[in-house]
Amino acid sequence: MSATSAPGDRRRAELRDFLRTRRARVTPADVGMPSGGRRRTPGLRREEVAVLAGVGVSWYTWLEQGRDIKVSEDVLDAVSRALRLDGAEREHLYLLAGLNPPRAAAGPAVPITPELRRLLDAWSPRPAYIRDRHWNLAAINDAARAVFGYGDDDHNCLVTFFTSVRYRDQHMHWEAAAPDVVGRFRADAARYPDDPEFGRIVADLTAVSPEFAELWARHEVSTGAQAIKSVRHPEAGELVFESTLLPLADRPGQDLVLHNPRPGTGTMERLERLMTRLRLAAAS
Repeated sequence: MSATSAPGDRRRAELRDFLRTRRARVTPADVGMPSGGRRRTPGLRREEVAVLAGVGVSWYTWLEQGRDIKVSEDVLDAVSRALRLDGAEREHLYLLAGLNPPRAAAGPAVPITPELRRLLDAWSPRPAYIRDRHWNLAAINDAARAVFGYGDDDHNCLVTFFTSVRYRDQHMHWEAAAPDVVGRFRADAARYPDDPEFGRIVADLTAVSPEFAELWARHEVSTGAQAIKSVRHPEAGELVFESTLLPLADRPGQDLVLHNPRPGTGTMERLERLMTRLRLAAAS
C-alpha cells in the first residue's frame, strides 16, 4: 500500500490483514469444529468464521477483503467471539472497521497496586489522587490532603465539593467551577445508565445542597480532561494548578488526577515550602 494512499484505503488494508492473521491462528479444534481433512492454509476458513459469527459468507468475505461495507457493533462482537479476540484485539477491530470501541465495563473495586501507590507518592510535593467512576477517592497522596484539605471523612470528590465548608472557602473560583463540575459528573453518569449508585449520590446531594440541586436540574453536560484549579491555602497562600485527568486503561472506571503547579504563579515554590514544613513537623 502506497504511503500516499487515502486514510480509508489504508484502514481497510489493515483490517484485511488483521482479520486474515487472526483467522489463521484459530484451528477448527479450538472452536469445536471438525478439521475437514487437509487444509492449504492454517486456521479457519472464511465460511467457518461466518458460521460461528452468524453472518453471511459473502458479507464476511467482503469484510475481510476490506470492502467499504456497513458494519454494526453486534456483528463485530460476533466476529470477535468467533476469532477469539482478546480485549485489545476487539478494540483494534472496532477502530479498523471505523467504529468507536465500546467503553470497557467498570469492574468491582480492586486494591490500589503498589506501583500506583508509588506513582502517587513520587508525584509529591504535587497533589495527586485516584478516583473511581463514582468520584470516590480510591487513593490520595499527602500533598493532595495538605493542599485541598481532604480529611479522613472525605470519601467522594463531588460530595466534598458541595458539602465541605473548608473546601469551598479555599477554592478561589468555587461558584464559577461548580456548573462544570456538575456537568462532568452528569456526563460520567450517562456512561453507566444501569448503575444505581449515581442516582443515590445525586439524591443525597440534592437533599443537602441547594446549589447542587439547582445545577443538576439544568441538565447541562461538560467534558474535558484538563482544568485550572486555584486554592487559597491558609498557610501557603494562593496556589494555582493545572489539573489533568488520565483514565487508567487497565482499571476501567478509575482515573488518575494529577495537579501540576502553573508556571509563573510561584505555586511550586510555595508548595515545596509547605510540604517541607509539614514533613519536619511530622518528624519532630
